[in-house]
Amino acid sequence: MWGAACWADNPRMDSRQLAERICTALRNAGHQAYFVGGCVRDIVLGRVPKDFDVATDATPDRVQALFPCSVAVGAAYGVILVVDGESGAKVEVATFRSDLGYSDGRRPEAVVFARTAEEDVQRRDFTINGLLQDPRDGLLLDFVGGLPDLQARIVRAIGNPVDRFREDKLRMLRAVRFAARFGYTIDAATFAAIRPHAAEIAVVSAERIRDELTRILTEGGARRGFELLNESGLLEQVLPEVSRMRGVAQPPEYHPEGDVWVHTLMLLEQLPAGVSPALAWGALLHDVGKPPTFTAPRGPGDRIRFDRHVEVGVRLAEEIAGRLRLSGDETERILALVAQHMRFVDVPEMRQSTLKRFVRQPHFDEHLALHRMDCLASHGKLDTYEFVSKFIAETPAEAVRPARLVTGDDLKALGLPPGPAYRQIIEAVEEAQLEGKVATREQALESVKKWLVAGVTGHHVTT
Repeated sequence: MWGAACWADNPRMDSRQLAERICTALRNAGHQAYFVGGCVRDIVLGRVPKDFDVATDATPDRVQALFPCSVAVGAAYGVILVVDGESGAKVEVATFRSDLGYSDGRRPEAVVFARTAEEDVQRRDFTINGLLQDPRDGLLLDFVGGLPDLQARIVRAIGNPVDRFREDKLRMLRAVRFAARFGYTIDAATFAAIRPHAAEIAVVSAERIRDELTRILTEGGARRGFELLNESGLLEQVLPEVSRMRGVAQPPEYHPEGDVWVHTLMLLEQLPAGVSPALAWGALLHDVGKPPTFTAPRGPGDRIRFDRHVEVGVRLAEEIAGRLRLSGDETERILALVAQHMRFVDVPEMRQSTLKRFVRQPHFDEHLALHRMDCLASHGKLDTYEFVSKFIAETPAEAVRPARLVTGDDLKALGLPPGPAYRQIIEAVEEAQLEGKVATREQALESVKKWLVAGVTGHHVTT
């Protein structure tokens, strides 16, 4: 048994080292212990696992007795989180078990602790996630056919797929995510079990649905993921606003690629693994306002129009973000992307001051990236993207966000009584700076004196 200062001799321990030490300690105490699940899958695929899970025949009480640095995150289900206090590394240790009944489509009503790893893996979701590995010698244990399915690039439910999805409805989304992430095919029987039960995804919490959708968007297979969501019937259930993009025609002179759905898929195809969730959601939702604002041509010479689709899109995106309980920061960034994506059309005619304010908005790199994807998924012209990129590269930061040259104290010293004119004048000075008409404090004060002499004190200042 270890003391409270667990592994203090190795403050830089990572999760794999922690998992190996946990397995060693469990075996030394007379128990079975294996790596299990996604970490084994990733090891077989030559990927670096993000985290490690351990399966054992030790009961939760026994695990906690052996590891003082642990937290009972799901002791009723046999799950204990072991934490290294120095490095912060964490590993979930789960007792072999069988699950009995799933009335809520998420958690088992009861569990029975099992004696063998073979019993345990039968209750897991997919064969590729049902592998075990002995960390001592790397020996793989496959009781569910996971290795052949990895080789064949197939996502297959363990046992009866209807039973697996009945146990946890979120597994329907997870099947899509794994297929998209790895570029795999979903086994025919597994896929066939999703469509008739797609509507049951509604019993899953918004947070869990949000997290799976975000992973589909950011793990590198977003287009394939959303094609599978559509084909399975899940898209209509979790994102009906996106489902309505299908078949919504666009003016071919601007969108030769096809309808709004095809255009959106082409944006999703460009999202790399590791993309920020805000940019990924922005790419998905940037045209969500088009279906409800579609207007067919009214006659010869007219074209398809989407009047006010940006404003409508912002409202719909806000509703979606609220429904899925996205964080306030991510919601703000997503709404800004939807609201601003059409402003790039105006860039060639923008004044210097307007352009500088445009490019200095928060997370502008995401706005520029979305614009590039938008162009490549439609007309293919990158003139504006290249213009803005060059402007950013060649314009000093202090010219885009200049230091304030005039303060309220300066205006007070010039005899102007406090009031609305203060803000107007300070903003007018910044406008002059951004336009390159004022560069120094002296020039700024001289301009202010001229405005005051001209009687501009409370309405509108021009530069």
